Amino acid sequence: MTLRIVLADDSYLVREGLSALLGEADTVDVVAAVADPHSLLKAVAEHRPGAVLSDIRMPPTHTTEGIEAAKRIRAEYPEIGVVVLSQFVEEDYAFELLANGVNGIGYLLKERVSQLDEVVRALHEVARGGSVLDPKVVEALLARTASATRNPLLGLSDREREVLQEMATGSTNAAIAKALFMSDRAVEKHIGSVFAKLGLVDEKQVNRRVTAVLTFLEATASQP
Repeated sequence: MTLRIVLADDSYLVREGLSALLGEADTVDVVAAVADPHSLLKAVAEHRPGAVLSDIRMPPTHTTEGIEAAKRIRAEYPEIGVVVLSQFVEEDYAFELLANGVNGIGYLLKERVSQLDEVVRALHEVARGGSVLDPKVVEALLARTASATRNPLLGLSDREREVLQEMATGSTNAAIAKALFMSDRAVEKHIGSVFAKLGLVDEKQVNRRVTAVLTFLEATASQP
């Protein structure tokens, strides 16, 4: 089934480039391409897409307009997933975006847009209610977390942190195993250990994955 997409970026060249790139994918269809938050919200209301791909910095201030638009879209249309794009790793923006939950949210660096399969995967994932965080964003958040003096993640081993980092990017167990050169059984063992150390033993499987990522984000967000 084709996923209908609305994309937003104030740069004409970027909009055209993204539209052309996504046009090469058989599983997505760009139904609107707009230049500002107002037009984005209008297009979302009109087309009711499955997902939105939006720059973070847009007019008028070129700061967090994309974040605010994403939060509003998720609040008003919870069935629509949103992936935001950023030129750089901006941890504070990531925290703000994910403050109300990770479901249906993605955060990618613009350097990823040339990797069509990755962008398309992210769009489909958020449309299903999942979450996708750029590995570099997760890496920066984990580095910040490592400097904490009191943190629920400090009890994790280096390998468990690596597994949690992959979980935070939305990877499945099989994808984690491939990325970290581990067996599926080893991944399951490490995830079970992460759940246990974070006190998530009695939660359902899906909820535990989400809660583990939320714990990671909340712990990191509390640091200066």
